[in-house]
Amino acid sequence: MTDLTETLSRPLTIGNRTITGRLILAPMTYLGHVAFREIIATFGGFGLLFSEMCSAKRIPTENRNTSALYRWREEELPYLVCQIVGADPAAMGRAAGLIEAEGFFGVDINFGCSVSTICKRNCGAALLKDPAQAAGIVRAVRQAVSIPVFAKFRIGWKDDPQAAVDLACRFEEAGADALTFHPRVAPDRRSRPPKWEYIRLVKEAVSIPVFGNGNVFSQQDCRRMLKMTACDGIAIGRMAIARPWIFAAWSQGLNVGPDIYLATALQLADRLCDHFDERRAVRRFKKFSLYFAANFRFGHTLHKRICNAPDMTAVRDVLSSFFENLPVLSISPNLNLFNN
Repeated sequence: MTDLTETLSRPLTIGNRTITGRLILAPMTYLGHVAFREIIATFGGFGLLFSEMCSAKRIPTENRNTSALYRWREEELPYLVCQIVGADPAAMGRAAGLIEAEGFFGVDINFGCSVSTICKRNCGAALLKDPAQAAGIVRAVRQAVSIPVFAKFRIGWKDDPQAAVDLACRFEEAGADALTFHPRVAPDRRSRPPKWEYIRLVKEAVSIPVFGNGNVFSQQDCRRMLKMTACDGIAIGRMAIARPWIFAAWSQGLNVGPDIYLATALQLADRLCDHFDERRAVRRFKKFSLYFAANFRFGHTLHKRICNAPDMTAVRDVLSSFFENLPVLSISPNLNLFNN
């Protein structure tokens, strides 16, 4: 094993439970769905997987078999954390209790989404403007469950590392068992690089595990973040979408060949059709294709052709055609696609 695989394979205690690795999947709406998580699970190498962002108010009436977001496989519950979003502490607590009853590993509170439709409802990153209310939500969730409680958050709405440190301390005091910190200001949609040095400040301020998040695209990036920040683990987002085997490659030394790209894309198409109706399956594959296409030189043509495909049969045809002659892999992802 390399130094990196040894580090990433070390167990980590979170609240009253232990995970077997330090790499986790960052929660991503319309990307980290049940079909995609099933693909990741076939490779392994992760410590935890996170669901899509689920509305706390809707969870009491959601049907897991028909819900667009609140769905899972029974086999993944031992390592699956359900992320919820909302502004009402009581509703967040009720949702968390239902999540615990279903058997999830833990519950994650979203304080990071800065999409306007979420922030207009005073949810997600909007709550960073009111640290007392945000901490109150963590406290309500903590009081409702015995499973691990996570909080994912950003710096705030201004570039002030002390604000992030203060938030982290409030979340720990309110009962959070672990934090995932994305060191960008809330309005910043990847226009600037994340400030990894702020992760170290948060880590030094709390005694609970801290997962760093943001622009970890390679094993070198992974080493740098761990060394620079002393964080306990790393949450992988876009790169996991582009290469679902990345957890196994980095933490278990999995070697893959160029044929894995087409095989994985076709498997995802199949799993999407297993879990969703045709319309939802195709829409989710098109969102995946943006990041998948970033692996290749001229990948934008692949993404464009997939976006124009009317159904999953056409998607499979596009994939087969694109891979007739092995496309040239990019050393690093195409950020013009990745930053969309």
